[in-house]
This record gives sequence, C-alpha cells and structure tokens, in this order.
Amino acid sequence: MKESISVVIPVYNDEEVLSELLKRLVPVCESITDDYEIIFVDDGSKDKSVNVIIEHKVENPNLKLVKLARNFGQASAIAAGLHQVKNDFIVLMDSDLQDRPEDIPTLLREMLTKDTVMAIALWESRDDSLSKKLASALFYNFSQKVTNIHYERGLGVFRIMRAEAIKPLLTINESTGTVLSLLYWSGLSYTPVPLNRDSRFAGKSGYTLKKSLSLTAQRIFSYSLFPIKMATVSGIILAIISFLCMILLIVNRIFSNSLLPGWTSIIVIQLFLFGILFVFLGVIGEYLGRVYLETKNRPNYVIEKII
Repeated sequence: MKESISVVIPVYNDEEVLSELLKRLVPVCESITDDYEIIFVDDGSKDKSVNVIIEHKVENPNLKLVKLARNFGQASAIAAGLHQVKNDFIVLMDSDLQDRPEDIPTLLREMLTKDTVMAIALWESRDDSLSKKLASALFYNFSQKVTNIHYERGLGVFRIMRAEAIKPLLTINESTGTVLSLLYWSGLSYTPVPLNRDSRFAGKSGYTLKKSLSLTAQRIFSYSLFPIKMATVSGIILAIISFLCMILLIVNRIFSNSLLPGWTSIIVIQLFLFGILFVFLGVIGEYLGRVYLETKNRPNYVIEKII
C-alpha cells in the first residue's frame, strides 16, 4: 500500500498489556504499509505504562507517546491522539486487546471496497460483564431515542477512517461534546463490519455504570433539546391539572358552600410542585452550565509532553 496509516490508542493503566499489544500490532501494520505510526495517548496512568511505551520506542521509531497532564477521560485522549495524526488513514482502537489488531486489514478492506469514510467494528459477540452490557445498552437506547444521532447497535470504538474527511471535524471547538458523537452527528458514511470482541488480556475495565450515565447525560444535553422540551410539556400538563382542580374547588364552593378540608393534601401538592420546579431548574442549569463551559473556551485536554 502506498498510503500511510496512523494507529491511535488511548492508554490508562495498561502496563500489563502494552508489550503483547505491540507484539501483535506492529507485524499487522508492517504487512499493510511501510509508512505507519502508532500513537499512544497516556491519559494520566498511575502505573508504569509510560515507561513501557518509552522502552519500546527505543526499538521502534514509529511509536509516538502523547502524555496528558492528568486523566481527562477516554474521549479527550482520543481527541488528543487524532490531533497528532499525519497519515492518510487512521485506526482507532482500545489498548486492552479486546480490539484485535489482526482485524485491521479486514476493516481497511471493507472501507476501500464499499468506498466509505469509515469502517467500524460491529460486535457480534463480546465477552463483557453484565454491568458493562447494561451500561452500554442504557447509553445506546437513551441516545437513540432523544438525540438525532442514529447508528446500529453494537458499533464499537474500533474503526478505520480516512484522515482527509475526519480532520475538518477536529477544528470544531466543542468543550462539552465527544469526538465519537461528532463523527456520528456529521453523517459521514461508514461500513459496519461484523467482528468478535475478545476478553481483556489483563487488568479490569475502567468503563463503569457511573461513566456510562455521565456519557449518556453528556450526549443528551450536547445533542438534544429533549430534556427542556419535556420540562415544557410537563409544565403545561401540570398547569392543566391545576386549572381543573381550581374548577373543581369553585364548583364545590358554589354547591356545598364549603371547601374540602385537608391541610395534608395541600402540603403534599405543594411539595410535589416544588419538586417538579427544582427538576426543571436543574435541566435549565445543565444547559446553562454547558453554555458557560463553551464560553470559557478551555481545552479538553492538556499535553504534558510528546515523545
């Protein structure tokens, strides 16, 4: 192949797997092209991941290390890596060997054959824990229903992309969105490629239910007005109910000359309405908070050094 390839891999506490990853990944890259680079983005690892990468860098000049100043999250680490890419095609994969390096030629072939911008792994089977599967299902279902970002269920991070089509998106200065969401939002063509996902080679996943809920909220509030629309609809419904209750009390007053007793019911209704009110204020606050972050124009990550 005449074209060049860049492999972007976010890393977080993966010292146990990096040597095996390179043992399998380097031959795959060399079988495709002589012009390749492997970009590791260390996302504030607490172990010896950085040292392992530097040791392998001595043996292989095609390796690059981008060390972030602290842990900014996977999405920011991916963005940092993509901004360092200089080659024609970009491979994006995890570091835990659940994404098999041997599948890269398959992704490349499908993308070129179908003439699309991306080829993305569509997991037919995945050896994940029940909690991770539930978190993934929660994230997918909510984002599909309440945003305008739509894609097949089971698509992973593992993919190959044409750099010329991706790089213009990287110039979009968003503080509250993620690169992957932006790729799906853009409508760029892609080919889903059925693959099997292996179990982790070592260590444990950092993708928790809490992170899944955070990603779900981030995508909803960044790419949808659904929450604020629901607040409006709920407010209208409550207003109608309150109006009907007022009519009922007026009729009761006219015909029975007395109001129904019940301080308890009044307090309960007030607490309910105030609770709804604070929920609505919270929804508005989420949007205002994102507007505030965007106006601050802070970077999504800070690079400490590049080797």
